[in-house]
Amino acid sequence: MLNQMLKTTMKNRHPYIFIAPALLILILFSLIPITIAFVISFTDLNLKGLADWSSINFIGLENYTTLLTDTVFHKAVFNTLFYVVIGVPLVIISSLGIALLINYGKNLIFTVFRAVYFMPAITNIIAVAVVWGFLYNTEYGLFNYVLSLVNVDKVPWLEQPVLAKLSLIVLAVWKGIGINMIIFLAALQGIPNSYYEAARIDGAKRWQVLVYITIPLLRYSIFFVTVTTLIGWLQFFEEPFIMTKGGPLDGTVSMALFIYQRGFQFSEFGYAAAGSFVLFIVIIIVTLLQFKLKKADVDY
Repeated sequence: MLNQMLKTTMKNRHPYIFIAPALLILILFSLIPITIAFVISFTDLNLKGLADWSSINFIGLENYTTLLTDTVFHKAVFNTLFYVVIGVPLVIISSLGIALLINYGKNLIFTVFRAVYFMPAITNIIAVAVVWGFLYNTEYGLFNYVLSLVNVDKVPWLEQPVLAKLSLIVLAVWKGIGINMIIFLAALQGIPNSYYEAARIDGAKRWQVLVYITIPLLRYSIFFVTVTTLIGWLQFFEEPFIMTKGGPLDGTVSMALFIYQRGFQFSEFGYAAAGSFVLFIVIIIVTLLQFKLKKADVDY
């Protein structure tokens, strides 16, 4: 009996050996940092505390209560919601629409367009920011030059809070289409042709095929893209950091940028950790809510 149990144990260890590296990486780079950030969020850790741990004080919920009254944090939350509400649907609809058009096309030009739309996703954000900075330049930018041809006044693309947020969204959507487009293309090419042949035999029109066959069969890829895109936009950082530094008047600062500024510019590590944990909780809640809604839809 004992020998049988030992053999069973030895046999069942192999799956754990295969998942061990991934599990180790998850623990080292996710679980441990999250735990450390949670502990730090209850302290007044700063540069002095890094040099002398004895100067670190436990301050309880003070960082969290300060966040509730911090007007800059309130702006960061509002701006992040603004980015998410406008940016996420735009990315999903644009990438799905482009994927559908490219998938239907059979000419070589559509293969070229795959590379064209995917290029922004793999282009360095610094290079992108430099180019788009010239495009958005109020005095010499291409966008204002084109508008001047039709006698439209110069537009301060990055100098007015709401307009600056919209300008960053356009940039982020342009950059984020490529990866999602590839995901949708892979899902589209996985749909059996027999469904489309049956629809043609039944006399279905193209829009009916799209609505009743293509879109329903893409529901899992749409769900995946929605979850990942929403998480990415809740962590919106690179575009406002490089293009506007959170300005003007904190009009483009996001929650992620707020955390960076507090932690690495003002050296308020405890306060930044509290902000990062709030963002972490928001992402967890939103993601769980999406899975809950998806499960309810499947059960229905």
